[in-house]
Order: sequence, then C-alpha cells, then structure tokens
Amino acid sequence: MSRPEPAIPCEEIAAHPEFRALLTLPGIAIDLRYATPDNFVGRNVYGGLDCAYLRQEAAAALVEAAGWLSRHQPDLTLVVLDALRPQRVQEALWAELEGTPLTKYLAHPARRSIHSFGMAVDVTLLDAHGRELDMGTAFDEMTPASHPEFEAEQLAQGGLTASQLQHRGWLRAAMRHAGFQTISTEWWHFDFGDREQVRRTLPLVL
Repeated sequence: MSRPEPAIPCEEIAAHPEFRALLTLPGIAIDLRYATPDNFVGRNVYGGLDCAYLRQEAAAALVEAAGWLSRHQPDLTLVVLDALRPQRVQEALWAELEGTPLTKYLAHPARRSIHSFGMAVDVTLLDAHGRELDMGTAFDEMTPASHPEFEAEQLAQGGLTASQLQHRGWLRAAMRHAGFQTISTEWWHFDFGDREQVRRTLPLVL
C-alpha cells in the first residue's frame, strides 16, 4: 500500500491538521532533550526546527495516559523527552553512531523511525516537586540496564532496584493503558500503532 500523502517538511507541521502541538496537551510537561545539549550527542540536533508535535492520534493517547496516571498516582506527571523527530534529525543521530554497536538503539534512516511519523514518544515521570523519578538509568543511556527485556536479570544482579522498577512500572502502565507499545531496548520509548502499518501508510516528516 502506498502512502496516502507525500512526505511533509517539518517546517509545515505547525499548520498541518493531522498534527497537534505538545503545548496544547493538558497534564503533560515538555523537556525536549534533542533541542538542548543534554543528550548523548551533546548538542542541539533539532537546529531551528520546532519538533514539539505528535500526530493527532498519538497526542490524544498521550493525554489519555496522563489522565490515567493522574487518577492512579496524582503526584506524578508525564514529561516528554522526544516526540516528532524529522527524518533529517534521525539521519544526524545515525551519523553520530554509525560504525559503532550503539546503532542498535536507533532505527536506520532507510527503515524510518516511528518518531519521524509523529507516532512515537520518549517519556519519563516527574515527582510532585518536578524532579525526574529514578528509573535506574538516564534517558538515552545505551546500556543493558536501559533494556526492559533485561530488568529481571538487572534486579537479581543489583544493577536495578525494586524502587526503580516500580517507577518504570507506573510509566509503562499509564502508556500501555492508552494503547502505546514498548520496545525491548529503551524503557523511555513508546510507539503508537502498528509500526509496519505506520511506515506503510502515514507520511514521513522530513
């Protein structure tokens, strides 16, 4: 099946009806790390691009996740660390890691990241004082302790604590309740919708 729309330049997203600004989402904090030096690259990789958007359906689901969290853990708040990641930004990140084992943490630009369709989001939790909960690793820490698939082993070996896993559990529960899917390598990353269908049917953001 071909995509119903051509690719969209990121500069046109603000006026695009299928996308919604993160600033309009209630109950959600925003701290886009790739717009700052506080990421594994150590610089702003967005440049002047405004990437604080998701597709409407993913944005609505994120609001639902925030609402579920407020009912079950009212002192906690979802904070978005990365949302729309245009293809050109994905290519820049890949170039930083190309030739290293760390490329397993990124979708190859030719395969297309779900972030580049506005259908993936990186999130963590803030406590009542606005501080990030301890999840056992930092965002974008590319180590086995970041992998949900290794959490039992990490707990047994002392690499993660029960408290850190409980924090991850609340994040995961809220996001799964709203229909997001996890991946095996990053506790902070969630996709909305079937990945292959997203790649087949939705327009890529350049």
